[in-house]
Amino acid sequence: MMDDAATARLKSFIISSNDALEFKLVRSVEDLEDDEATFRPEMSHQVFGDGESIFGYRDLRVKLYYSAGSLETYLGMTYAEKVNKLMYEGVEPDEVLPKFSGKLTAQIHDSLDSFIKSLKKDDTFRPHGEQLHSFSVNDQGDIRHFEVYKADMSYKGFREYHQRLQTFLLWYIDAANFIDIDDDQWHYFNMFEKYVSKDGLPRYATVGFATVYQYYAYPHHTRPRIAQVLILPPFQSMGLGTQLLRAIYREYTGRNEVKDITVEDPSMDFQRLRDYVDAVNCSTLPSFARDRLKEGFNKLMATEAREKFKINSKQSRRVYEILKLRATDLSNENEYREYRLDVKRRLNVPYKREQHDQRKLESSRKNNEKLPNMPIPSTEQRIQILEKEYRLLEEEYKKVVKRLEDAAEL
Repeated sequence: MMDDAATARLKSFIISSNDALEFKLVRSVEDLEDDEATFRPEMSHQVFGDGESIFGYRDLRVKLYYSAGSLETYLGMTYAEKVNKLMYEGVEPDEVLPKFSGKLTAQIHDSLDSFIKSLKKDDTFRPHGEQLHSFSVNDQGDIRHFEVYKADMSYKGFREYHQRLQTFLLWYIDAANFIDIDDDQWHYFNMFEKYVSKDGLPRYATVGFATVYQYYAYPHHTRPRIAQVLILPPFQSMGLGTQLLRAIYREYTGRNEVKDITVEDPSMDFQRLRDYVDAVNCSTLPSFARDRLKEGFNKLMATEAREKFKINSKQSRRVYEILKLRATDLSNENEYREYRLDVKRRLNVPYKREQHDQRKLESSRKNNEKLPNMPIPSTEQRIQILEKEYRLLEEEYKKVVKRLEDAAEL
């Protein structure tokens, strides 16, 4: 049995996999030694397990590097010390690199020299597909240029490119699944930065992507559903997610066969982004004019939002509440109270349905005692739940309103 000193020393060989992992999008060989080019995962449990830890190494660095354009991939690791199983009763260090098996594409570089040679491919790399949108961003005085492309698997080389790109989902989207790339109902939207290399040639660097599934809607419509959206960490907080979403919208809003655009299980960050873009769009519609908001949500709002911007009715109601909050004088007690009641009435609809179902069940139970009992919150409990729901929602809405106000000041 190991003594306390040996146990304590073993614990010193445990490292967070989030800290050990380092990513780079490499534009030139110099980036390999540039710590500022390094970024890290938000999560790693999808590869290293729920504990997100690695045992058996000191000063471990797991290097997952990609060429900035074509995403040629290098995987390697270094460490200062590895646990010696002979000294610790046969305790083995974790196998690290094998954990990536099946997660990355088969064609990865295990040699830095090989990876460095592959960087030349970026000289001729060009985005796959059709260019949908181009724009510039002033990044602290540096004007940077970006382009959005729509592609599918018919473009030569795109299948391999997407398989490399989607590996980023493992580290930034919880419960991420790689999509079935053989299903031709998937649409792919990819964003790139266009820049000039040191030798004066135009280059493209991968920025992020979105996938959209084209669902059928009876009788002859489609209903695109946004499934995955990711802007890579080096490019975040620059408004690029907004630009990507707008490019997706522009692709579908002018099409008569598109009924509306939906989103699959959006994260809070993406919902906030969607709310902002939809609020900006809806604020241009007559039915969402400031004076009309005070009249309450109506069918005209839902119709205009769907016909002009392909926004579904649930989302158009949410946008109405955001724009109405912006138009509400929160220092006016009566006005603010009227707003809260308006939102709470909508939040209370599921509870009203539960009450109705409970009454029907109780009526049926008189004739059939085997029917299950459905517990339902008391009125006091429901008021507390409703107030908490409302407060959380208002907090999210205020973040969107602040962004709307900030954009208006520019």
